[in-house]
Amino acid sequence: MEDFTTTWTHEELKGYILLYCAHADFSVTKEEKEYIKSRVGDKKFEKIRKEFENDNDYQQIQKIHATIERFNYSKEEIDEAFRSIKQLFLVDGEMDILEQNIYRGLKQLLQK
Repeated sequence: MEDFTTTWTHEELKGYILLYCAHADFSVTKEEKEYIKSRVGDKKFEKIRKEFENDNDYQQIQKIHATIERFNYSKEEIDEAFRSIKQLFLVDGEMDILEQNIYRGLKQLLQK
């Protein structure tokens, strides 16, 4: 069984989640990258992006789930993460169907 434990900081987790969400429609726009960088900084964005690109979808969601569990996020912290996710999805003006599906799926997985 694979271990999905990470050594990420809270900011790195935020960046990874946002990058995961930005990939919902299989294309990360310049505006989405800039939004993520504004939330976590250029250096953390690049670190997380490299790891993200080496992970498959299953590994990505398992790492997100395991790290949320490790941090034992409160409902308020998870709600704040979803506000950031929604802002990311709206960077281009609308939440398309793929983004809506990712949003709902993450909500089911991560809500306490």
